[in-house]
Amino acid sequence: MTAQLVRDLVDASARYRHELARRLGVNDHEMQALEHLAREAAGPAELARLLEVSTAASTGVVDRLSAKGHVARHPHPADRRRTVVELTDDGRADVLTHLGPMLGRLASLDADLDDHDRAVVHRFLRGAVEAFDEAGRPT
Repeated sequence: MTAQLVRDLVDASARYRHELARRLGVNDHEMQALEHLAREAAGPAELARLLEVSTAASTGVVDRLSAKGHVARHPHPADRRRTVVELTDDGRADVLTHLGPMLGRLASLDADLDDHDRAVVHRFLRGAVEAFDEAGRPT
């Protein structure tokens, strides 16, 4: 039963990611780039590695996101030959506008847990993430 719920969660997450990309007017690679850039700024070459595309394709992703106002390029602070790509304030606000209701619902679910139940859920979810990561490693 738990394994089925994990599959349901993974499926719901994939559907939500697709719908979020549609709402933001971006494709799958652009959505992956936004997700990464929401965590930390990155250069186009780093994004290419994360997206598993060429640097030329990564540059296209950044160009399209920039044209939509989601990201901006800035000079790298330590190497002026390089650039860093960051979410713009408007881009972050746009993403959060769409994520807000879902994140609020998850926060509410978390708030309903007592410390013991929260620890159990955390342990299970950490183990599930590790299982996915292990299974997804290149062979």
